[in-house]
Amino acid sequence: MSLGLTTLTKKREVDSIIRDTIDKVLVLRFGRASDPLSLQLDDIISKSAREVSKFATVALVDIDSEEIQVYVKYFDITFIPSTVFFFNAHHMKMDSGSADHTKWVGAFQRKQDFIDVVEAIYRGAMKGKLIVSCPLPPERIPKFQLLYKDV
Repeated sequence: MSLGLTTLTKKREVDSIIRDTIDKVLVLRFGRASDPLSLQLDDIISKSAREVSKFATVALVDIDSEEIQVYVKYFDITFIPSTVFFFNAHHMKMDSGSADHTKWVGAFQRKQDFIDVVEAIYRGAMKGKLIVSCPLPPERIPKFQLLYKDV
């Protein structure tokens, strides 16, 4: 699964990387090793890691770990893979035309899409923004339907 990327399985590890990543975008991919879409995203992320290394840190979060469930619930990870972004311990949001701005749901179609999204988040964060517009055209943004339980 990791393809050379850091894999986090404990809440303490996630807390630490969020707190300790300074002046870079932190990309946390929530998924599992047995999911084909997570593996596709992992491949794209690992191929892009070198290009984004000057302004981003990437880590994989195993959602099957019992200790990680607090983050799975907090970020409402119902679809996998889901990617959450931080900058200086602040949760970064992205308006991609979907109802959920808190995370990227699904895999990126190509390596350059991932790089463009991370770069847009970095540029917005450096200007003090907490939400940025998605730089990708609508046809390359995964579509999903939000389901509300117990509303």
